[in-house]
Amino acid sequence: MPIKSMLCASAVLAVAGSTAFAETEIQWWHAMGGTNGERVNKIAADFNATQDDYKVVPVYKGNYTETMTAAIAAFRAKEHPQIVQVFEVGTATMMAAKGAIYPVEKLMNDAGEPFDGDAFLPAVVSYYETPEGELLSMPFNSSTPVLWYNKDALEAAGAAVPATWDEVKTASQKLVDNGMKCGVSFGWQSWVMIENFSAWHNLPTGTKENGFAGFDTELTFNNAQVAARLDDVASMGKDGLFVYGGRRGDSLPMFTNGECGMWMNSSAYYGSISSQAQFEFGQSMLPLDTNVADAPQNSIIGGATLWVLEGHDEAEYKGTAKFLTYLSSPEVQSWWHQETGYVPITTAAYELSKEQGFYDSNPGTDTAIKQLSLNTPTANSRGLRYGNFVQVRDVINEELEALWGGEKTAQDALDAAVSRGNDLLRRFERTANPS
Repeated sequence: MPIKSMLCASAVLAVAGSTAFAETEIQWWHAMGGTNGERVNKIAADFNATQDDYKVVPVYKGNYTETMTAAIAAFRAKEHPQIVQVFEVGTATMMAAKGAIYPVEKLMNDAGEPFDGDAFLPAVVSYYETPEGELLSMPFNSSTPVLWYNKDALEAAGAAVPATWDEVKTASQKLVDNGMKCGVSFGWQSWVMIENFSAWHNLPTGTKENGFAGFDTELTFNNAQVAARLDDVASMGKDGLFVYGGRRGDSLPMFTNGECGMWMNSSAYYGSISSQAQFEFGQSMLPLDTNVADAPQNSIIGGATLWVLEGHDEAEYKGTAKFLTYLSSPEVQSWWHQETGYVPITTAAYELSKEQGFYDSNPGTDTAIKQLSLNTPTANSRGLRYGNFVQVRDVINEELEALWGGEKTAQDALDAAVSRGNDLLRRFERTANPS
């Protein structure tokens, strides 16, 4: 064969070979920055190393709001990923995006991947199921707020770990009297002090089962119980027993640098606290307001799930399903849980963490799981499903900041938040049901 022909034949074979062995790319847009972003990259890389057919490519798109907004815009432009991470309060928005969502349970069944809905922790999956029980998105990083405390500071002040709000106030006073600048702070205040306070005490935040039973829901968290608790917290601010430190995790340094002795925020701050705190710390369940309930109900989750978007080909969905099987395996989920403080999404991952002695070596790290599983969720404590809730939380933040600044009473702030929030719900309802 002439050299020229041989070269041509070799080129054809090379192209054919590269096509035959080309990996199908799966784009995964996510909101995990910093160390957790590195952990996301490791999960993808480890999956990619298990086979040669698919390549998951994780892409950081900013915070939760930015990631969801980017995915919606990309879908409209038909340049969207297969997988996007969306935080829990974006659930109603994703459900209303008709034609955009490929329900994950249907995906797994269509792709022939093994799937057992009963394998997941009930408190996790119930948030993301249809009324008929179909799982819409794959749980990934689920958390719940806990009470973080500085063991050394409490002991030095002669204060016990509080179990009630009265005890939080007592402990805060002792901490401040012993020289600390702040007794207690918290972040994600709507999630911690309204959404979870309500669930913990079996109070509704809105009608229609907190929105699960229909978009025509109205917010009702401006009740006397929530107002009384927030007024008391605001009064603690006058003497430094409480210090407000920002809307998200902004107040974390106040805890880790020893300024605040107690902090209420996500269990998922475990990785940050363990690497930053120069003191012995612990976590316990959220405090109970004994003026509202005799015993706690259960807390609700935060964090995010992975949604699969329509508009891709069968091979890509096959790879997506295989990756989700890998992601939800006990080994991956127990590692993720132990590294981050997010709860394991399956019973098997929880049991594996116990077998590995993680909770024995790290007492209190199962607090979030115990809180979520404390009782069978009620209509008030299953979670919430409100449209435009990202914007509603912004409204709540504004009104609570007016309370902490002494510009409003708790009742005035809550009444305004509910009124403004209901306007946003009606706007969403018109969008979701244009007819």
